[in-house]
Order: sequence, then C-alpha cells, then structure tokens
Amino acid sequence: MRYLDLPDTPRISRLGLGTWQFGSREWGYGGEYADSRAAQIVHRALDLGVTTIDTAEAYGMGRSERILGKALVGRRDEAYVATKYLPLLPVQGLVERQGRASRDRLGIDRIDLYQVHQANPVTPDTVLMTGMEALQDAGVIRDVGVSNYDLRRWRVAEAALGRRVLSNQVRYSLVDRQPETDLLPYAQQNDRVIIAYSPLAMGFLSTRYDESNRPSGPVRKANPLFLPDNLRAARPLFATLRDVASRHDAQPAQVALAWLLHQPNVVVIPGASSVEQLERNVEAAELDLTLDEVVELRAAAEAFHPVTGAAAVPEVLRNLRG
Repeated sequence: MRYLDLPDTPRISRLGLGTWQFGSREWGYGGEYADSRAAQIVHRALDLGVTTIDTAEAYGMGRSERILGKALVGRRDEAYVATKYLPLLPVQGLVERQGRASRDRLGIDRIDLYQVHQANPVTPDTVLMTGMEALQDAGVIRDVGVSNYDLRRWRVAEAALGRRVLSNQVRYSLVDRQPETDLLPYAQQNDRVIIAYSPLAMGFLSTRYDESNRPSGPVRKANPLFLPDNLRAARPLFATLRDVASRHDAQPAQVALAWLLHQPNVVVIPGASSVEQLERNVEAAELDLTLDEVVELRAAAEAFHPVTGAAAVPEVLRNLRG
C-alpha cells in the first residue's frame, strides 16, 4: 500500500474504500451483503493496509455509517474515517448537530475527515465552516474537506474556515478528467488532496460491459456511459486498457486505478462488492505504469467522446423504463 506524504496528516492510504453501497438499496446488493459481507470487506481492507474509508450520512440514510462503525469495532485506530454532511438549510448549529450524529452512528470518538457533501447555493460556506470550526475545536472532527466543489468555492470555504480545507472529493477517472483543469494543480501546489470517487466510472472501465452485455442495476442504468452507442464507441479505449493490462499480468480495472494513482495528491476510493474485488483493487496500488503507458491511456481516453448530458436523457429514460 502507498500513503500520502503531506504535512500534518496521519496515515492516509492512496487507495481507499468507498462505502456508498453499504446499506443503500439502490445498488441491489441485498441484506446479506450489509449484514456480513460489508464487514468482511472492511476487515480485509484493514489487513491489506487500506486506511482511508469513506462514507456519508446520506448513504442509506445513515445505515452505511452504522454498518461501517460496527465493522470497525476493535480496529478503529487502523482507519482514517471520512464521512460527509449534506447541507440542505442555512441553519446555524445544524453542521455541529449532524457531525455529532455521524460520529455517534459510526461509534467512534472522532471523525478523521468531515466533508461537505455537495455545494448548496443557499447555504453559504460562512455558515458551514463556522460549524466545522466548532466541531474541530471540540475534538469531534480532525480534518475538514469538501466534495463536488469548484476551485472558487473551495478557496471560499478555506477562507471562511481560516484553516486548511484538506480535500475535495470529486468524480475523477480516465473518462472524467475535469479535475485536471484546476482542482488537481491547486491540490498539488498547496499540499491538498483530491479524493477521486467513481474512479472506475461505476465499473465502465472494467471493460466487462458492451452493447450486448449491459448492467441491470438502476444506478448504472441511469448512467449514460452504459448506453449502447457509448459502449460501442468505447471499444478502442477498452482495447487499450486490456493491452496495457496484459503487459502487467493485470486486469483493466487495475490499470484504470493505477493511472489515477500516477497523479500526485490523488486518493482513489473504489467500492467493492466482494473481498475478492477489494483485493484486486488493492493490487492496483502497487502497479507501476510506465510514462509511455500513462500517455497511451490518456490518448485513448481523449479519443473517446460519449454522448452525455441533455443529449443522453431520452435514451437513459428509455433504458430505465426497459
């Protein structure tokens, strides 16, 4: 396992574990997953040196936090626990109340990283960061982060807090490289962190899907990447991922994760449906791509132009109804 090397930070693994699927019905994993397999995944992650584990109060309406907290009993000190607050109303004191509630659901003494889940135009960062400061001063949280913030608002949040806002959790993968425009350079220049969620684009970069073998779960069916035309257009990218993987006796998903980990100041948090998938993800942290391979993968990704946004909505709706 590899870890961040930043001033005044604990042991944060560069490959972590995302737990959106813990207790969230939309993934369709079922009760057996939540009741036993999720804990097995957490324990194996800790065994392999994974410290970064990310959850949120919104995942399963707090159930993900409770499942994670139960799994961490007796091993809490091995983890860097991150969770998130979803701001809905500009009410003073709400951040503190929700932060303490998340801590209690997790059953831990302190949240290592407490993040604003989503920028809200009606909830200013002066309100949010006043609450974050109070939580830090009370020892309820260690570090403050944000999620889905643009660079301007990340800076505004930091100015409002008057302390570092350590991280920004954003969608980042080979097929979604928007953070490279300004967020990643800012993080690299200022000892901050980009936490990449959906680093495999919800499994798209595993290359296991094509236009005749599409995912059935509602979360992926709502993602335009999995539309037939996009899967067809991705064939050259998938071929490149498979080719690079074959050179390293690895799998395409591992190559996609390794490509992200080649970028300094990036932590990736893929989910895992099984212990075996977790183990494959962890192996990616030790996969050393050559510079030529990094460039080759980027070129293949840049040549892929999926239909997304408003243009994809009608077909996505038909896909969901089907």
